[in-house]
Amino acid sequence: MVTIEDIEAAVPRIAGAVQRTPLVYSDALSRATGARVLLKLENLQATGAFKERGAANRIALLSAAERARGVIAMSAGNHAQAVARHAQLAGIAATIVMPRFTPTTKVMRTRAWGARVLLHGETLAEAASHAHELARAESLVFVHPYDDPAVIAGQGTMALEIIEDAADLDIMVVPTGGGGFLSGCAIAARARRPALTVLGVEVESYAGFAQALAGKPIEVGGATIAEGIAVRDIGRLPLSILRDLGTEVLVVPEAAVEQAIALLIEGSKLVAEGAGAAGLAAVLSFPDRFAGKTVALPICGGNIDTRTLANTLLRNLLRDGRILKILMEIPDRPGVLADIAARIGNGGGNIIEVVHQRLFASPTVQAAHLEIMIEARDAAHGNAIVAALEEVYTVRRM
Repeated sequence: MVTIEDIEAAVPRIAGAVQRTPLVYSDALSRATGARVLLKLENLQATGAFKERGAANRIALLSAAERARGVIAMSAGNHAQAVARHAQLAGIAATIVMPRFTPTTKVMRTRAWGARVLLHGETLAEAASHAHELARAESLVFVHPYDDPAVIAGQGTMALEIIEDAADLDIMVVPTGGGGFLSGCAIAARARRPALTVLGVEVESYAGFAQALAGKPIEVGGATIAEGIAVRDIGRLPLSILRDLGTEVLVVPEAAVEQAIALLIEGSKLVAEGAGAAGLAAVLSFPDRFAGKTVALPICGGNIDTRTLANTLLRNLLRDGRILKILMEIPDRPGVLADIAARIGNGGGNIIEVVHQRLFASPTVQAAHLEIMIEARDAAHGNAIVAALEEVYTVRRM
């Protein structure tokens, strides 16, 4: 088992190589959630995620013989970059096995830290199997992303920093994939502030810990924006720790994670990946659990693909009613488009996109099919714009 002494010993060991990140109060998120929200900015680490803590501690503990052999890890993103960086800082050769689907940007960032990157398998499990084979064949030291005592101890240093910086903290919500981060934080909190509640959070499609802790079979899989915590095989050591400590894991829907990403950007001006926003998603999904409480949320990663981020923000604008898409069948005669544009403009709406089909979409040659995307201030403003159009035209919202 991992002890508080292991975590405390990791603090000076990783100092200098890993940032002591700030814990900041967010007025915007506090007003939006009804809780007093503190954000631990792990997205400011050199590789953009908390994974540096565990990797730095594990590599610092290598013997001289192990350093000479080199290390190997499997990861689709943050752990890969963390191991690559801290191996480079220590002058150790690193091999990283990544699934073939890994985004090119993550592959290039990992290579930029000097690692040998091998793409293998269609899943993380297949990449892990290949990494273990290479470790045996080449006598490399395998650095597991979460099922390793030294990695767990390193991750737990973040909780110690939060506890030192927030004297009146009620709850800490920790995004959970393989369980190393959550179990390290839970150990630190139990030892240093027993009254502090530590909660894990998973997404619905990868709720392995919630299932296992409830005594249910683990059934996970599917697409999720929180790929950083989309783990098929949860850690056995973390599971044992969390059972022993009685740690609860909340499960949030995909839409809540997308909403949290957008709220972090708009409210706190912070970029978070899906896993990094999962803690806020839990507060949004279970408001009664957190109302009036002081809550610490680790923004545990900020490595989100630019296109994914853009699509997430647009989807959130659609959900909030700040962007609306309408369909109209209009008379095909001069002046109709100008009248529609004037009604939208006079109502304060901004036309973003127009698709006007005469030949293919309309049921008659005397009519045209019109699709319009409009930007509004909020849902009520959008409803008013649609009402102005409905005074003359038939409007269907998408």
